Amino acid sequence: MAEKKKIMVVDDEEAIRVLYEEEFKDEGYEVVSCSNGDEALKAFDKEKPDLVILDIAMPGVSGLEVLSKIKEKSPKTPVIMSTAYSHYKDDFYTYVADAYIVKSPDLTELKSKVKELIG
Repeated sequence: MAEKKKIMVVDDEEAIRVLYEEEFKDEGYEVVSCSNGDEALKAFDKEKPDLVILDIAMPGVSGLEVLSKIKEKSPKTPVIMSTAYSHYKDDFYTYVADAYIVKSPDLTELKSKVKELIG
């Protein structure tokens, strides 16, 4: 059997982390959750995820800083920026992300992006 693809979910909102974790586990992925940027950066090297779903607005290290550090370490790892605020889409720093999703209870767009990026 093929090895499960691993997704890292980084979000300071527990409800979002739990929702994404359950949904993507149901889709057959392994899921690692982090509640802030510091935790994500520490876990990234250890876990070596195939894809990262990253919140932008978090206390402490912002999602944009985490994005920059992940892309420095591993330029080929796809990162989906996920935020409740659509105005970030025009932020220059989000351009290095592989996709940009505005959070929604409907995960269709997010799931299709994940499939498109890592299968």
